[in-house]
Amino acid sequence: MRVYCDYNATTPLAAEVAEAVARATRDIFGNASSVHHFGQQAKTAIDEARSAVAALLNGDPSEVVFTSGGTESDNFAIRGAADALEAGGRRHLVATGIEHDAVLNTLKALARRGSRTTLVGVCQSGVASPDRLADILADDTALVSVMHANNETGTIQPVAACAAVAHARGALVHTDAVQSVGRIPVDVRALGVDLLSLSAHKFNGPKGAGALWIKRGTRLQPILTGGKHERNRRAGTENVPAIVGLGVAARLAMAGLATEGVRVATLRDRLEAGILATVPGTAVNGARESRVPNTTNISFDRVEAESLLIALDLEGIAVSTGSACSSGTLEPSHVLRAMGLPTHRSQNSLRFSLGLFSTDDEVTRIVDTLPRLVEKLRGLGRKPVVTGG
Repeated sequence: MRVYCDYNATTPLAAEVAEAVARATRDIFGNASSVHHFGQQAKTAIDEARSAVAALLNGDPSEVVFTSGGTESDNFAIRGAADALEAGGRRHLVATGIEHDAVLNTLKALARRGSRTTLVGVCQSGVASPDRLADILADDTALVSVMHANNETGTIQPVAACAAVAHARGALVHTDAVQSVGRIPVDVRALGVDLLSLSAHKFNGPKGAGALWIKRGTRLQPILTGGKHERNRRAGTENVPAIVGLGVAARLAMAGLATEGVRVATLRDRLEAGILATVPGTAVNGARESRVPNTTNISFDRVEAESLLIALDLEGIAVSTGSACSSGTLEPSHVLRAMGLPTHRSQNSLRFSLGLFSTDDEVTRIVDTLPRLVEKLRGLGRKPVVTGG
């Protein structure tokens, strides 16, 4: 039995989504900008998906712009705000130190172009402080980006409080909600943000589809220019099948929020408790009280995370060392470093993330397998004792 426990990297398609994508690929082939029947059929499908995404966020359909995914949505929010506000002298951009690379590397790129950037530190539990943010803001701050839930630890950030602080200084607020939308209730009005990013493949939708929610009246320059698609906000012929899939995933997520979150949290807690009880030298990274229900990040003393990940994979169990978008690097997790954890702990931690198809049997399999693998790897790391003379 193979076990998939890496839902924060990507999720399997829900059956209803796969069927909708296949049907749209086959039957809805028109260009949504065309005025004939086939074009209007595509436009109707897109509008239905837009309404589904808006309902999931408690937004208005006119505020939803479809993109290719979370990375584009983050870029659109940050670059679009920077371009729109720099003429008025606002060239300061702020984000937390635990953001996804889609945010952090966009800030770096804009810094090379002349923007001033600042990262807000977090406490050891991985939570950003609105008070620290207030100390950093200035009269020229254009945008503050605070993720809703961290992709490595699952920790939920105080977005609403940060938004209130930022708005008091006249700054726009963006939240990368890629890891929270579809897993916990997300209400853009309650969060008080101006911009919110999401990605379909994080909640059982297709890859290649995402959205940026833009509060009505928010000034934003498009980063793709061309035709007048998406109300002049994102040029390019829409990916109708993927957008349809996103709409179906949004409806499924909304219908299951009340029950699925509880089910997955129960599995996550049992997995976490089992690992901590059966594997000595383990600890949970990040706040355990306020996090998305599917994620736990656990450090294993005296074990290299990459080695343990490979050992688990050979047993048919898929987990992650952190952000999937940073795989292949030997650098310690920037998220765990930002939390102030020592280097060794940021290099010996694994992320376990569950989801729609996770089961009790899979949790049991992981808990039963880990102690043996960890003991073996720790044994390989011991130096032999030399005796005699």
